[in-house]
Amino acid sequence: MSCVRDGWMPQTKPRAGLRRIIPLAAAALALGVVSLPYAAAAAPAAETLSNVRDATAGYTDPAAALAGGYELFTDAADLACIEQPGMGGMGVHYRSPARMQSGTLDPARPQALVYQRTSDGRLQLGAVEYVVFQAEWDATHSTPPSLFGQDFMLMPADNRFGLPQFYQLHAWIWRANPSGVFNMWNPDVACTSDSEQ
Repeated sequence: MSCVRDGWMPQTKPRAGLRRIIPLAAAALALGVVSLPYAAAAAPAAETLSNVRDATAGYTDPAAALAGGYELFTDAADLACIEQPGMGGMGVHYRSPARMQSGTLDPARPQALVYQRTSDGRLQLGAVEYVVFQAEWDATHSTPPSLFGQDFMLMPADNRFGLPQFYQLHAWIWRANPSGVFNMWNPDVACTSDSEQ
């Protein structure tokens, strides 16, 4: 037998149910409001160079990079400072093996930090570099990586580092680059120390 007949519904006691639901809903809402700032703080920062600069400010000294899990990275000829005659230089790379192997890109956590020698002999942070191996990236993505509206450059397998093919993007956020923020070579950077070449 149907409870609805000619538009008539039997009376129920909704108030007893509401008395239980309202406090639960209020508690859930309060928890959501309280946890919202924490969720926002845990979310990745917007993809801007300013945010990357803020995120890497603690690495202006290579000792901090070493303490943060980065290590000196040399090319296959064991050169620490990387330059290209006629193009300029990059400088001395410190890479994070864990970040390079992760296959993920987070603007605030670059795979490499690139330092240049100052006139007084210190190393000073000039650029960050993002690196993902092509095989791992292409296995789960239909397009090459990009950050900051810039497509990554594909480095062939016969690269100077002896690495498998990889995508890379430099961002000169700590030192001006006349060739452009995202150009890998900076004409104002040279490797002058014999120990770096």
